[in-house]
Amino acid sequence: MHELRARWSVLADRIDAGTPADRDRTVDALRSFAILGVVLGHWLVTALTTANGGLSTTSPLAHLPWLAPVSWLFQTLAVFFLVGGQVAARGYASARERGVSYGAWVGQRLSRLFRPVAAVLVLWTVTAGGLLLGGAEPGTVQTLLKLVLSPLWFLLVFAALTAATPLVARLSPVWPLAVVAAVDVWRFGLGGPEWIGWVNVAAGWLVPYTLGAAWSRGAFARRGPAALLLGAGAAATVALVLWGGYPASMVGVPGAPISNLNPPTLAAAAFGLAQCGLALLLRGPLERAMRRPRVWAKVALLNLSAMTVFLWHQTAMMAVTALGLLAPADLPGLHTVPGSVQWIAARLLWLPVFAAALGVCWAAFRTYEQGGRPKRSRSSRTVAASRPAAGSPPAPAAEITHA
Repeated sequence: MHELRARWSVLADRIDAGTPADRDRTVDALRSFAILGVVLGHWLVTALTTANGGLSTTSPLAHLPWLAPVSWLFQTLAVFFLVGGQVAARGYASARERGVSYGAWVGQRLSRLFRPVAAVLVLWTVTAGGLLLGGAEPGTVQTLLKLVLSPLWFLLVFAALTAATPLVARLSPVWPLAVVAAVDVWRFGLGGPEWIGWVNVAAGWLVPYTLGAAWSRGAFARRGPAALLLGAGAAATVALVLWGGYPASMVGVPGAPISNLNPPTLAAAAFGLAQCGLALLLRGPLERAMRRPRVWAKVALLNLSAMTVFLWHQTAMMAVTALGLLAPADLPGLHTVPGSVQWIAARLLWLPVFAAALGVCWAAFRTYEQGGRPKRSRSSRTVAASRPAAGSPPAPAAEITHA
């Protein structure tokens, strides 16, 4: 154990020494927290049960509505888009200064974003075909594919906003927020068509994205604007939930008539403003924490393979669930209906198992995230964990300084 700690200390010091002095480590830290929020959120509020014969999806939020505050902690997508907007705007400005064309810049960013997706799609195409040929119920296969593929919408939206960075980088967040509000008024207040809500998929996430672009221009150098975002966003969210008819959960709940996330609502946009304000206010403490080599090394290493973590965390959970079917009875917290406090306690015990399965996926597929890079010595790769070669969703960390 002492030897492992010593080796980790050496590695952490090497990563810290290899990090460019002008790198904003708070960006990486916020991205890491957002990644962990998404992963833990999915593992906690998504359940695969055998109650209906095959595997079907449900959520503890559908059975225990008082758990809605859990979604406030783990629905961190606004932070993803905040960081993404900051990275893209700064990266595009840097590319223009260096004479890099828009086509080359956006092509590089999108290729880094989607390259690891191919491995997920290939594996699950083969898996789904094998399950169907093996006699699995189509409904079960559909449930599994939905869990794997549904997070990919996030990448598509982010890719579209990334491509539009030259057009939206200087857009005030007020305008997309006004669009979200207008769509909700039309949809919920005036009986408009349901499809109009999908306009908010772009407008809703454009709000934190443009806040990130403003951050790159120094708009949040003082704490006042960030505090205003936090206070106004939190107050608006509370008002919309208490008196506006919006659900308290900030993630979708199976069977609920309205989802705050699919598509985004005004309540989700307001909640995102509060999240972004809090994230920006935390930059000071995060900056101090990131000066500690051992803390920074963990963040840097997570960012190095963050796309892999994001893309495979659902597969890891499903693999554990499937292997658990070999047990003679349904396993609590894994196959049972999430309708009690006991289920929550049991689920927490499964989280380390999910993490171990994700570690296996990481070992198998992390190379796809950094494909096409020249081979280097072991020591070079170690130092590179904190250099701009690191990548993570929604944008590789390499692009923080070299996009």
